[in-house]
Amino acid sequence: MSSQPTYRRRTVFAVAGLTATLALSACGREAATDTPGAGPEAKPIASGKATGELTVWAMGAEGEKLPALVKEFEAANPGFKVKVTAIPWDAAHDKFASAITAGETPDAAMVGSTWMGEFAGMDALDPTPESIDKSSFFEGAQKTTEVAGTAYGIPWYVETRLVYYRKDLAAKAGFSEPPKDWEGLKAMAKAMQEKAGAKFGIGLQAGGQGSWQSIMPFAWSNGANLTKDDGKAYNFDSPEIAEAAKYYQSYFTEGIADKAAPAQPTTEPDFASGRVPMFISGPWMMSAVEKVGGAGFKDKYSVMPMPTKKSSSSFVGGSNFVVFKKTKNRDSAWKLVEWLADPKTQVKWYQQSTDLPSVKSAWEDPAISSDEKLATFGKQLETAQAPPTFPSWEQVITSFDTEMEKVTKQNADPAAALKTVQQQAESIGTGE
Repeated sequence: MSSQPTYRRRTVFAVAGLTATLALSACGREAATDTPGAGPEAKPIASGKATGELTVWAMGAEGEKLPALVKEFEAANPGFKVKVTAIPWDAAHDKFASAITAGETPDAAMVGSTWMGEFAGMDALDPTPESIDKSSFFEGAQKTTEVAGTAYGIPWYVETRLVYYRKDLAAKAGFSEPPKDWEGLKAMAKAMQEKAGAKFGIGLQAGGQGSWQSIMPFAWSNGANLTKDDGKAYNFDSPEIAEAAKYYQSYFTEGIADKAAPAQPTTEPDFASGRVPMFISGPWMMSAVEKVGGAGFKDKYSVMPMPTKKSSSSFVGGSNFVVFKKTKNRDSAWKLVEWLADPKTQVKWYQQSTDLPSVKSAWEDPAISSDEKLATFGKQLETAQAPPTFPSWEQVITSFDTEMEKVTKQNADPAAALKTVQQQAESIGTGE
């Protein structure tokens, strides 16, 4: 059994191809500067319909479902064809890196948000044309496309993390309303153990790969910033992150969360049985817990925003969609990307894939707005944040995950652990 959340399912925050990432992290970015707005020129998109043919790469379920979506775009542009190649996630990063090196990239592609700095650093991406309204997207998601002040592509779909909780067991523990701050969350978690029969009050990841996605929402809610020096350097050892790490650690030292949680989570059955009545995860877990919980279970649980310290913030993930510089059909590629960013297309994609729209106005559609739990995710997306788009991010964050495991499992001092992370981050550098 595990109280650990399934932290990476729909998030395109891949760690596949880490060896290639480490090698490529050292690549400098020649095309962009560190002055916002002074990067590569974003050329306009020619008028008229899309013509010719495009090759597009996409990963996982999105790669399988995208061909059906783009048929509508093809129909609106007679004679135009889109060839979608579905790529397995575990091979995707290395395939992209090899294609960039060989100058054989697709015309456009779905790209993981933490790959943006690396691929822009290799001068592989075409800047986003001004005709695409960047303000139409959730701010945190839009920032994942920006490298040193230049936007590349669009945030295609998004997700963020909320606290899932059993309403029925919360009531038994004496809570008729969900808590709003750090103190309240811990109090309810303890009460779940003492009054509602829970083995652990909340499921939190006990360090290890990807655990930063669970810890940083608390830090961001405490006003933390992962960068300093005008966004040019890492900032892991700040007081705000240290305080959040100490708060996170307390759940394990006080026995509220399971420090011995196995690597393969069993979140859904633990939540359905009440053994672990709270966990933090993304929107995909709604269907997962309802399937395990059975008929009527959807009324037994709800979701709440990340608890507030100075504010309420969470992690924003998802996927971006980019156009590669080597494309021989640039205008048609950007016309496809524009269409993918249309609110109506975003709603259709949600209905086909359950991927949440990155365009704010799409959330006004009844297909999404009528779902109370989804609406809470939408509200959290307004303040959700992403890590910096430094090319070395994947390499540096491995150190954070390793040190945080010492904090949760060995009761290591959070501040000292973060100083170690900062020292390693400074040694590695940003990769720019």
